[in-house]
Amino acid sequence: MSKKITISKWFSQYGNDVYRFLVYYTGNSDVEDLVQDVFIKALKNLHTYKHDSSPKTWLFVIARNLAIDELRSKKKNIWKKYVAIDDVDKILSSNEQNPEEVFLNNQNEKELYDVIQLLNKNYRAVIILRGVNQLSVEETASVLDWTKDKVRTTYYRALKSLRKQWRDNHGGKG
Repeated sequence: MSKKITISKWFSQYGNDVYRFLVYYTGNSDVEDLVQDVFIKALKNLHTYKHDSSPKTWLFVIARNLAIDELRSKKKNIWKKYVAIDDVDKILSSNEQNPEEVFLNNQNEKELYDVIQLLNKNYRAVIILRGVNQLSVEETASVLDWTKDKVRTTYYRALKSLRKQWRDNHGGKG
């Protein structure tokens, strides 16, 4: 299979996941150019892909590195809203049909997006990979170049931080 066909196949399989990762990681909903850059970089560096991880994991490593570069160059402002982490699964897995539910889901996703932007970079990365993109501990460790124990510990602490920020912002409720 040619390099272009491989990357095209990966784009159709993982493009939405990479897009979602970059939206949450960068704090910017306008990441189409970054997604394109991820797949261009993957095409140029396909010869370095060692098949010791899934293509999705490898693409997330590229996406994370590009996002870090992007954040360094722009130094984004951070928004100040919070969401209870208990809502994460509901927000991300809902399959609502009526417009009111779609609107409410979008509001909840916005709140989740906003609170993730308040986390330090390690907490943000592990929450996005494990909680938002549903990567396994092993895949997350591969993307972040961490041990599995560090992924588990950091994820636990990140969830705890999200819950605390939610309670602090809502006067102990939630």
